[in-house]
Amino acid sequence: MGKSRNSRRQDTAAAVVEAVDGGLAELIPDRDRARAWTLLIDGAPQSHVDLDDPAFLSFEYQRRLGHVIDLVAPPGRPIQAVHLGGGALTLARYVAATRPRSTQQVVERDAPLVQLVRRELPLDRNARIRVRSADAREGLAKVPDGWADLVIADVFSGARTPAHLTSTEFLDDVRRALRPGGWYAANLADGPPLAHLRGQIATAAVRFAALALVADPTVLRGKRFGNAVLVAADHPLPVAELTRRAASDPHPARVEHGRSLIDFTGGATPVTDAAAVASPAPPASVFR
Repeated sequence: MGKSRNSRRQDTAAAVVEAVDGGLAELIPDRDRARAWTLLIDGAPQSHVDLDDPAFLSFEYQRRLGHVIDLVAPPGRPIQAVHLGGGALTLARYVAATRPRSTQQVVERDAPLVQLVRRELPLDRNARIRVRSADAREGLAKVPDGWADLVIADVFSGARTPAHLTSTEFLDDVRRALRPGGWYAANLADGPPLAHLRGQIATAAVRFAALALVADPTVLRGKRFGNAVLVAADHPLPVAELTRRAASDPHPARVEHGRSLIDFTGGATPVTDAAAVASPAPPASVFR
């Protein structure tokens, strides 16, 4: 069978390569989707964007965060969201596509990356998305009290979450920015022995009443390095629906919550600013 016109055009699309503050950024065309691109920083995949279908989420962890976005309010209702870490603005585009008239703030420290993404992967003109080039915690501090329905933390520097975004003091500012009934979600990366992940759960547990963790079972068993999405709120979470959605993904995930999640921490203690360290660097094999 011959290739479609879109496939032929994508075959000839050239990658865009530029130096940004975080390293070498590459926008690689997706051969299977006409106007879709994958963003890599120093060879590590960061984001995937389909300009024709911004509701399409390719990466596993982004699909899981997409489930959180879907459940934070009734379908289609506009929300106010803060994204700490911008990448290719994939999740902000998803909110704008699935919840029109939402108001969003994106905090991305890497200003040259923001310029590259906005030039090559332009946002919909109707999207109410404000992008601020600042450190994530400094940008969060400028969010008005009680403004956000949802705060998403997806910040990596050199494939590691910076230490100052892992502490109880950081979560205190997240809580300040959230309205009553708001949600917090974080993309966490760890591998065996999962000390970082366990510590992050323990940290969130002393600041939020309800937690859930969405991850590949092999990651939870400490068999490989990977991503886990932590969800937190001060109200009961829709665990059953989150479990159903995560289990039906192309790469099914498990949802841990309640006592089993607390037991998973293995007695880890909450992280404070004074003791915080960056998340572990992924092994080179992760990106092969």
